[in-house]
Amino acid sequence: MEHKGKHALVTGGGTGIGLGIAMALAGAGADVTITGRDLDRLQKIADGHPRLHALQMDVSAEASVRDGIAGAAAARGPVAICVANAGIAEPAPFKHETLDHWRSIMATNVDGVFLTFQAALATLGPGDWGRMIGISSIAGVRGLKHAIAYTASKHAVIGMIRGLSEEYMGGDVTFNALCPGYVDTPIVTRNADEIATRQGITITEARGYLAKGNRHRTLLEVDEITGAAMWLCSHAARSVNGQTIQIAGGQVS
Repeated sequence: MEHKGKHALVTGGGTGIGLGIAMALAGAGADVTITGRDLDRLQKIADGHPRLHALQMDVSAEASVRDGIAGAAAARGPVAICVANAGIAEPAPFKHETLDHWRSIMATNVDGVFLTFQAALATLGPGDWGRMIGISSIAGVRGLKHAIAYTASKHAVIGMIRGLSEEYMGGDVTFNALCPGYVDTPIVTRNADEIATRQGITITEARGYLAKGNRHRTLLEVDEITGAAMWLCSHAARSVNGQTIQIAGGQVS
């Protein structure tokens, strides 16, 4: 119960990596606000756990983020642990990329992280303890073809983490990024379905194609990302700051 009495907030907390981290934090004693656009999904999850609290929030909308996080802090205390996980991954070859699609990716993956961190930090007082984690991607440390907007957005998350770690250096708030490879989540399932349809192959073959994006050619499991996040939130990681932790079965940069 290392985090008993702490308030944590996880964006995109209704599925995949976000849900895994939220459940782990709740299991460690934290009161966890899980956010997303699908309130029904969030509420069903929260109804099954006394330390999970649903909050409908669109990270691409400034008022939604600022008002939502301020309200969550009023109800459960300062946001000591903030996991900016919400993101979208919609591939597009560069020659077909549109400005609207580019801006949509940036609004969620970059603006959303900026707004989430700024609103969460505003709930902390001078000298407060905090752990701010941005979920980037291996696309944040290397190029990913047919996903230029996504790649650029995840590089931006890492840049934000590095800048914030310098700006808040010397205090008790740390900033770090997790960079997972291909994780067996609903996003991978959707991408596998699209690949199978587009290339006329089976779902199993499509999943194998995605798994090759990881150095060990195996899809990651959510608990691998959850474990890294829990370590970053622990006392043992108090001197880990401004780092990009790659979880992809081998060296990727």
